[in-house]
Amino acid sequence: MATPVQMGGYTLPEYAFVAPPELGAPGVKRHRLVILGAGLAGLALACDLAERGVESVLIDEDNTVGVRGASSRGIVYAQKTLELMDRMGVWPAIEKKGVVWSVGKTLAGDEVVYEFDASVKSESRQPPFVNLQQFYLEWFMVDRIVELGLTDLRWKSKVVGYTPLADGARIDIETPAGNYAIEADWVCDCTGVNSFVRETLKQDTHQARGIDRWCISDVRFKEKLPIERWTWVEAPFNDNRAVWQHLMADDVWRMDFQMGPETDIEYVSRPEVAAERVRRQLGEDVEFELVWVGPYSYRAQLLDHFRVGRTFFLGDSAHAVSPFGARGGNTGMQDAENLGWKLALYFAGQAPEALLDTYQTERHAAAQFNLMTTRRTARFLQPESPAEKILRDAVLSLAREYPFARSLCNTGRLSSSYLYGKPPTSAVQRHRVHAVDPGEAVQNVPLTLPDGRAGTLTDLFRGASAFVAVWHGVPADARDALVRLANRRAPHLRMVEAGGGASGLSVVRDSQGALARVLGLGRTASGPQCCLIRPDLHLAARIDAATPAKLAAAYAQALKGKP
Repeated sequence: MATPVQMGGYTLPEYAFVAPPELGAPGVKRHRLVILGAGLAGLALACDLAERGVESVLIDEDNTVGVRGASSRGIVYAQKTLELMDRMGVWPAIEKKGVVWSVGKTLAGDEVVYEFDASVKSESRQPPFVNLQQFYLEWFMVDRIVELGLTDLRWKSKVVGYTPLADGARIDIETPAGNYAIEADWVCDCTGVNSFVRETLKQDTHQARGIDRWCISDVRFKEKLPIERWTWVEAPFNDNRAVWQHLMADDVWRMDFQMGPETDIEYVSRPEVAAERVRRQLGEDVEFELVWVGPYSYRAQLLDHFRVGRTFFLGDSAHAVSPFGARGGNTGMQDAENLGWKLALYFAGQAPEALLDTYQTERHAAAQFNLMTTRRTARFLQPESPAEKILRDAVLSLAREYPFARSLCNTGRLSSSYLYGKPPTSAVQRHRVHAVDPGEAVQNVPLTLPDGRAGTLTDLFRGASAFVAVWHGVPADARDALVRLANRRAPHLRMVEAGGGASGLSVVRDSQGALARVLGLGRTASGPQCCLIRPDLHLAARIDAATPAKLAAAYAQALKGKP
């Protein structure tokens, strides 16, 4: 049960503390999975697992979402994350509340030096980006978790002790009604950059603090502005420092102003000083309301190991990056998606424990890539030497006239799904062999489902952790074998034929041709094609001259975490 409470500039839910059954009970109860931290990563993991039919205990020391209205925090959610929210049943609330956008502009002074429209190459049912205050997304996930009913959500529960065991961990918890302890077979730590568990296990974060200082102003204007992401590399109204301008829900604009390294943060965060910055940007006559003002700086950190014994680290507990490109919250939720289906299959007895180790392999590489990418942005926005400043100024000057220089204006490479199986340095610039390469995410394209309903690709993945084999050109003599394979592996392997009409296999209609385009399906001289898609919508295997035996072998390899 949630009670609306005014916190800062926003009205947030406050959840009641419910005394857990372990309080006062003899002995120490054991749970299969305990998730620590109800932020973006922890909620996404609990919700993902519940949607797959897996129970968990979710523990958080607070009793609300966000940081009690202290800021809008993360606001940009990328298509891959929105597709995850669609599969978990959270997308309708996001679509109703959030601000959809795809156009971004980079300015130097009053000139636009670079512009993009991310919708041009998008086939997904979800838009390229949605802006939404982080607490709303957390709120929607809590509502969905409660609706699914498989998560024991414990508020006002603070972890005060953590002891690793050979077969799990013991967790000591402090509550308003007293202290108690539980044990867990597996623990997922999603408690953020100041993780108690990580410190207890003495895991080095290799932390580096950024020299940048920023001040956020959440502003509501009387007159509406264009729904676009505008970024100034050198804003004349901010002493030639960077500025971001984004629209969020409730007609609130997020304005991020870069400050000087020696700035008095307390002074620049005063409402009257923040209001003057907004007036310098938009003019003295613009009418607005300051919803919230606050400073931030950032740190970069990365654990060597995202799994330590029976403990997994997700989100900011495992890695932290600067906010450039929205690679914080999006990455944490994609950590959850990567680990969630693997845990579900392992718990169901369908995959070996070795599959869980691929969480480290895949997500550590993704975190390395994000750190490298955001580091480059930080150095473009805040050059660290006179030579870097000269180079940055040259790029801005050339971008005004020459197209080749415009893509070098680096104000944040926006978050996208990671290509698993590739070195972090080659995740963006790579030779493309197919429309989608193995390890790459498949967009959530529109389809007509086997029961005739209009839907999308994610509809084929709801419920149990399921791989989906999409066939094109199935020969008649292979159908019986494919049906037997699907029945033997049900519900964890689902077989669909794209556009086929014969009986035996479930058929999806690709009337818009989007599925064929994103998977690269079509007539080939080599015979039938099959694309095996993982439960997180990354391509597991592409099989040409496909046969039931080849598919069975590819599926077995995928469950072992091997290409």
